[in-house]
Amino acid sequence: MRKKAILLINLGTPDAPTPSKVGKYLTEFLNDKRVIDINALGRFFLVNLIIVPFRRFKSSKLYQAIWTKEGSPLLLNSIALKEKLQKELGSDYIVELAMRYQTPSIASVLEKLREQRPEKITILPLYPQYASSSTGSTLEEVFRIIRRWEVIPDIQSISKFYDHPKFIEAFVEEAKKHNIAEYDHIIFSYHGLPERQILKASAHYGGNTCQMGACCNTITKNNQYCYRANSMETTRQLVTALNIPEGKYTSSFQSRLDDGWLKPYSDKVVAELAEKGAKKLLIFSPAFVADCLETIYEIGTEYEEIFKHHGGEKVTLVNSLNSNDTWVKAVGEMVK
Repeated sequence: MRKKAILLINLGTPDAPTPSKVGKYLTEFLNDKRVIDINALGRFFLVNLIIVPFRRFKSSKLYQAIWTKEGSPLLLNSIALKEKLQKELGSDYIVELAMRYQTPSIASVLEKLREQRPEKITILPLYPQYASSSTGSTLEEVFRIIRRWEVIPDIQSISKFYDHPKFIEAFVEEAKKHNIAEYDHIIFSYHGLPERQILKASAHYGGNTCQMGACCNTITKNNQYCYRANSMETTRQLVTALNIPEGKYTSSFQSRLDDGWLKPYSDKVVAELAEKGAKKLLIFSPAFVADCLETIYEIGTEYEEIFKHHGGEKVTLVNSLNSNDTWVKAVGEMVK
């Protein structure tokens, strides 16, 4: 029987929480021209001579703090999603998982699929909001490999799903595990990007209309692939579904490397809310569908430390979707 293949792709993780393995991961990740989008020579020196030699030691300690006996949370959560999706779709489908960086590599998993001769391959990068440095990079790598094949089957790719009803429903389910009324403020914290990358996406559509503000209040043909606009729409849909009143929530951006990144910065928002008297915060991170370093440690540990330092009491993280059953159904609907 001819089968259809589904390839789920997440960002990636070190193979082990050691400086050498973390350094290898960072080297592959940060040398991606879509991630650090400066000239090649500048990127080479910045990444290989400055960032990786120093950051691999600090980052390895952070990974050690979240690592489980079974391994990387991001990889384990992604595998659980793959296995549940295979059961959901049944024997007419082949479901595989790859990582953009490190293992299992896109090249190795695509070769595994090629050998099974599916009639169609659907590629789903597991990033809800489109960004060149995540979705764009992942799809570029897939197409770079597939274009070498003698036989190229039907290919479908899904570039964004931030507004898919069941994606929103799954996050609402996770949120309802908490009594939202008990919290002084809700933060929707998205992974940060350099503002220049947002402006480049705007220019691609010929508008150059990006204002980093009100232009993201609705989704239009000009900003449909704008990461900031996608993020703000995700917040609006979650706020509506959860009946969160105006003034009780903030959208912000985490994991910045310098001051040229999307604002407001999540860590600054956390500190400011504590200084204004907030005692309990609930934080979503809807750019991630699997819990990882950025959710478990950055929000769950670092932000709580910042909050308490400035007078707050408790930061609570809403779990990522991981292998939530509604999320599995959402993925099933998208790929079918």
